[in-house]
Amino acid sequence: MATVVILGKLADLAGAPSLALPLPLMAELDWEGLKAALPPALAEAIEDPRVRVAVNGALLANKAKLQANAGDEIALLPPVSGG
Repeated sequence: MATVVILGKLADLAGAPSLALPLPLMAELDWEGLKAALPPALAEAIEDPRVRVAVNGALLANKAKLQANAGDEIALLPPVSGG
């Protein structure tokens, strides 16, 4: 199982601040697999180039290169807004 932590307005789209995704033993979760496992509105929102992804606390330079394993934590970080 992998845990997806969803922050900010993305959590509103998910309907929860986190999701547990079952992964088969010895299977990796890639970017396309992550999007397929998420609610459609959230999957669409994370395509925004300003949305960042971290795995186990390490920010990915290219979210399309996501490779997560069972036990990993994936964080979806919305664009920062400020005033």
